[in-house]
Amino acid sequence: MDNSNVIVIGSGIGGLTAAGLLARYGKQVIVCESHTIAGGAAHNFRRRGFEFDSGPSFYCGLTSARSLNPIKQVLDVLGESLESVSYDPLGHYHFPEGTVAVYCDTFAYHNQISKITPQGAEELKLFEQRLLPLYEAMKGIPTLALRADWQLVPIVLKRYLPSLWKMVPNFPIIQQSVGKIMDATVQDPWVRRLIDLECFLLSGLKAHGTIAPEIAFMLGERSRSGVEYPVGGSGAIVNALVRGLERWGGKLLLNCHVEQILVEKSFANSRNKVVGVRLKSGEILKASVVISNASVWDTYTQLLHPEDLPSSYRQAALNTPAINSFMHLHLGIKASGLENLTGHHVVVHDASKDITVPGNTCMVSIPSVWDTTLAPPFHHVVHAYTLEPYAGWERNEQYEQKKQEKAQTLYRALQRIIPDIRERVVLELIGTPLTHAHYLRRYQGTYGPGIAANQGMFPGTHTPIQGLYRVGDSTMPGIGVPAVAASGILCANTLVKPQQIEELLDFSFA
Repeated sequence: MDNSNVIVIGSGIGGLTAAGLLARYGKQVIVCESHTIAGGAAHNFRRRGFEFDSGPSFYCGLTSARSLNPIKQVLDVLGESLESVSYDPLGHYHFPEGTVAVYCDTFAYHNQISKITPQGAEELKLFEQRLLPLYEAMKGIPTLALRADWQLVPIVLKRYLPSLWKMVPNFPIIQQSVGKIMDATVQDPWVRRLIDLECFLLSGLKAHGTIAPEIAFMLGERSRSGVEYPVGGSGAIVNALVRGLERWGGKLLLNCHVEQILVEKSFANSRNKVVGVRLKSGEILKASVVISNASVWDTYTQLLHPEDLPSSYRQAALNTPAINSFMHLHLGIKASGLENLTGHHVVVHDASKDITVPGNTCMVSIPSVWDTTLAPPFHHVVHAYTLEPYAGWERNEQYEQKKQEKAQTLYRALQRIIPDIRERVVLELIGTPLTHAHYLRRYQGTYGPGIAANQGMFPGTHTPIQGLYRVGDSTMPGIGVPAVAASGILCANTLVKPQQIEELLDFSFA
């Protein structure tokens, strides 16, 4: 282990993606995970026969041959695959004024919108027509080809010049906010709220804070590849990545908490350089490259000393705005009489309140609709969650009462879908921002940076310390698996020669 080329701190999707690819490239890789199970925010956990997703449960293009999902591309080159269940509609949006089924098929989706606002449906088409050419240009350049330095340029010019030319007319909107495009095409207030909601679900920010490529990619992929759920839940994705890592000689060490990233002054220049990590046990693992899958705040406050980084850089990084944490409600319920239940729902309680107000917008997943193995016979698993600030939470004598009070908005949302939900509950688990911070070792339980469009760049994979890189949700825009998987790809590719990337592309797209 002392001779490992690369140490990855954390086995979230970003860390496992980077580790698996680097192992595939022939590097010696060790992943150090603090907990007893891999996956970070995407891990599964089991209670009394119910299997719960701790985080994401909505996926596009996990198995489609035409998929642009970075996870699918990585699993392909690692020699792994997933079994999944496709479905349509992808979900239902429950607004105070009515419910809309959200179909992958755009014609069916527009018909749903036109029942509420015919004019708004026409404006939505204009909005989509402005964004979809960007998706058409992006889809010609696979994420697997990308890297985070100038050596990306010759790869793209050599292999993807036609797609690059398609991108040229779309350059003006690549860094533009979705809100600016919405302002130019949509006046209907209900459709504007719908677009704000879809942006919020993707990025944690409304339309004016979300960059255009995120929504362009979502619109294109859900109509082109469809939506699906992996059999076995999000843990099935994690397990496939771990198998791929180990297939190519990489190692995953569980219960292996990294206390500190070790750095020293470089004799070649004035920069500090990585020399390894120190574990909680006191053991030192040496490596010339360390990749942190911890958040930007945790990496720079918990894993490094303040003097390891330039003070101005460190302070700017720690000032990165964070998205709030969440309240989570995991339920095991009786399923009798729920034969027509669908799996994804979003409930907006109050139209007069902003959708980002904690408790007003509630997300619900019932994945046992697609994968019955997640629950005992004649039961379902339910996962409901909503934004909740970290501030004000303490593990004191009022903690349990506050948990119950804060969970009531989630129960009210569930009653829109299953009116007698409370009578069906056989297992109840309530998670708070403190739960997130503790189990996921996340700064204030956050899901990542909340950097609005045109108000700053994400910190990215590079750091001022030679040999130290970062992956995960605080390096790329967007909440969810595709963004963190893409961060792992960019990081891994940056650490190898362009020729190695091209060889992998030849293998993957042969």
